[in-house]
Amino acid sequence: MTAKRVHVRREGFVAEVALHNPERYNALSRQVVEELKEAAALLATAADVRAVIVHGGESKAFCSGADLKERQGMGDAQVYEMVHLLRETVTLYERLPMPVIAAVHGMAFGGGCELALACDIRLMSEDAQIGLTEVSWAIIPGAGGCIRLPQLVGPAVAKELIFTARKLTAAEALGIGLVNRVVAREELLPAAREMAVRIAAQGPLAVRAAKRAINGGLALGTGLALEWEAYQSILPTEDRQEGLRAFAEKRPPEYRGR
Repeated sequence: MTAKRVHVRREGFVAEVALHNPERYNALSRQVVEELKEAAALLATAADVRAVIVHGGESKAFCSGADLKERQGMGDAQVYEMVHLLRETVTLYERLPMPVIAAVHGMAFGGGCELALACDIRLMSEDAQIGLTEVSWAIIPGAGGCIRLPQLVGPAVAKELIFTARKLTAAEALGIGLVNRVVAREELLPAAREMAVRIAAQGPLAVRAAKRAINGGLALGTGLALEWEAYQSILPTEDRQEGLRAFAEKRPPEYRGR
């Protein structure tokens, strides 16, 4: 029997979703994404859950991004399907009716960063790093990163970060407003739980209504459609395949712009 890669636990009005793919630094394999989607679907109808925490469990990372080792064995159609599944899953967490807190430790790169961006609030440990690193592998953020990051830090800063695939320290992420708070590693989950409990103590219908109002005003729909169109244009390129080969061979990629 295949081990579960996403664990869900409840304590009072708070639910926790913990990734459990430690040997791959919580990389987003198909199994991980499918189980994340299942967890979101269950939480979406949980009327007695007032706050959710997403974290990396016992792994050394929150989420290292796409499982590039798994991607190497996929054709373009399978990659298309996989990224579409990830987009849907990340968006489900954004659309959960209750507030969602990301507790980020270790690293949150690529799709892992996009998952954190879809959460309402982000806490980060002092030793963590975060970034949309996709262009270093000749692809673009395809799960909402091109839309959500500019809304958080502004278009110019977001463009710099995405175009350079820069990895930010926790202090840098806090400085540009990408995360709400930075704490010591041992304080990360306690701080997230304290915040979740505080949210859960408020009027639950009012909190859900406030989230709907804020997210509705951001109007993400059109932007997400444009990002998906751009992602599809990159999928069949030679450079994307070179990025995967370079990752497997542990060497710098040699991109040719085709």
